[in-house]
This record gives sequence, structure tokens and C-alpha cells, in this order.
Amino acid sequence: QVQLVESGGGLVQAGGSLRLSCAVSGIIFSSNAMGWYRQAPGKQRAMVAIISSSGTTTYADSVKGRFTISRDNAKNTVYLQMNSLKPEDTAVYYCSAPGKWGQGTQVIVSS
Repeated sequence: QVQLVESGGGLVQAGGSLRLSCAVSGIIFSSNAMGWYRQAPGKQRAMVAIISSSGTTTYADSVKGRFTISRDNAKNTVYLQMNSLKPEDTAVYYCSAPGKWGQGTQVIVSS
């Protein structure tokens, strides 16, 4: 059974930082691309960042230079370091493996 468990969300002031974590079980983690997506109120879920099994990263234009996705294959965990946060980054953030989603973690950025 595949499980993705996010943590690290919360309330932060604009300009602050948060690090999200996603612990994964039930798949061969090192062989899979992993991603972070977000869904703001009234909007569709959108890609934030993706990291391939080899470590190649892709970012949405809106977060380039501010967010960093990384993975620790020894811990079966993928991270999203979020710096210089803006109010428009407020959303529920979801971890994703192929065909699977986590439950989401709320990020609120106050102005």
C-alpha cells in the first residue's frame, strides 16, 4: 500500500521560510519521480516542483529561485524548501508519486 505523508506546513509571514517533507512508503522510492503540487482556494491544483529519480528538477515559473525540491533516497523522503514566501503561495501543498497523492499540508503566508 502506497502512503505519502506530508508535514511542515503552517502559518508564516511574507518573506519567511518553510520546509515541507513527504515521507513515502510502499513504492521503490529511488526509482520514481516525485512532485509537489499546490491548490489555492478556488483554483485548480498546479505543479510546483518535480524531481526525477536521477535528481533532475523542474519548477513552476512562479517559484523559481525561491523554492528548492530535493530527495533523500535513504530516508524515502522528498522535501520542498520554500524561501521568500509570498501571500500568493498560500495553498494546500500535496506530495505526489506516480498515480498517488498525499493528504496535503496547509501553508498560509500572511502579508
